[in-house]
Amino acid sequence: MALIVQKYGGTSVGSPERIRSVARRVAKFREQGHEVIIVVSAMSGETNRLIALTKEVAANPSPRELDVVVSTGEQVTIGLLCMALEDIGVPAKSYTGGQVKILTDSMHTKARILDIQDAPIRSDLSEGKVIVVAGFQGVDEFGNITTLGRGGSDTTAVAIAAALNAEECQIYTDVDGVYTTDPRIVPEARKLDTITFEEMLEMASLGSKVLQIRSVEFAGKYKVKLRVLSSFEGREGEGTLITVEEDKNMEQPVISGIAFARDEAKLTVVGVPDKPGIAYQILGPVADANIDVDMIIQNVGRDGMTDFSFTVARGDLDKTLKVLETVKEHIGARSIEADKAMCKVSVVGVGMRSHPGVASKMFRTLAEEGINIQMISTSEIKISVVVEEKYLELAVRVLHKAFGLDADDAK
Repeated sequence: MALIVQKYGGTSVGSPERIRSVARRVAKFREQGHEVIIVVSAMSGETNRLIALTKEVAANPSPRELDVVVSTGEQVTIGLLCMALEDIGVPAKSYTGGQVKILTDSMHTKARILDIQDAPIRSDLSEGKVIVVAGFQGVDEFGNITTLGRGGSDTTAVAIAAALNAEECQIYTDVDGVYTTDPRIVPEARKLDTITFEEMLEMASLGSKVLQIRSVEFAGKYKVKLRVLSSFEGREGEGTLITVEEDKNMEQPVISGIAFARDEAKLTVVGVPDKPGIAYQILGPVADANIDVDMIIQNVGRDGMTDFSFTVARGDLDKTLKVLETVKEHIGARSIEADKAMCKVSVVGVGMRSHPGVASKMFRTLAEEGINIQMISTSEIKISVVVEEKYLELAVRVLHKAFGLDADDAK
């Protein structure tokens, strides 16, 4: 008998029939003798509906009250799933984040988990109950409801698995595993049997939507065995196991996957003084405005002046431009240029550490298709480039083929 934590996303519990399907799946695990804790998201589309509702009432709702509203989506799901389980004879009990309790800091809408008080869950498990926990939420030290940010249910599941030393944390979603890239762009993309935490973290941070970044960080830190599977009947399988150690198979490819992010915007502060501290003077105010900066390039200085470029999420472009207008006057920059039709394409793989030539192969492949690289960023196991968005799908397809990731090439 093993303790298993399973997380079901919004599409997996998106209708009464899908909720009943999840209940049947959970019942099978329980029949095999496992103890089961379920973490669920709100039903598909419900969180967006609740956010839209708040905007109809107030243009800038209080973060505290926003958390109070949006956390109700998961509360509906836990109640419905417990009803479905009990209807088929499986004893179950629901918990909100505050009932568990999942203690967080007080940063509303993007709180971080500090502690999980697992005694109530352990007591109910010992009585043979299936525990159903609302994902995405917790409470701070003052008893205020907090939420963990979009996709936070993954983090809830991993944190509970870590706190209770679960055998495995299974993330059920609308795909049957982690693929070498998005199959909607490259039909020949392959499902990976295994991938390392390092690779998954890079894939998630670079645009892959399968898992939330924080959940992968949490799983890697606490050595939680993580598996991605499909929740839809008829698509059962082993999914993709995310592991600490890389696969030692000699045939393991150098590159594990191609990740991409469509919604990139590039900004260039033109004609800034080439002197120490200029990067901070530009990016400090951007950070103070709670804007995440991705790739950064400072050009070689000429005659005491230089240009400074960086990328942000496209949704933050207008906000960033307002910040930079103030910065421009302060530092005496000549102008600010912006291009919102950009994207980021990345190759990821732990094999890069021991295989030279990955960068040159990537750049040659893109050059042969006439795709101009505007920015480059690297780490030990990834290379990212910024290109015009119109080239995104072409870039992903040719790189996927060039690195032997197509299903036919892997046979």
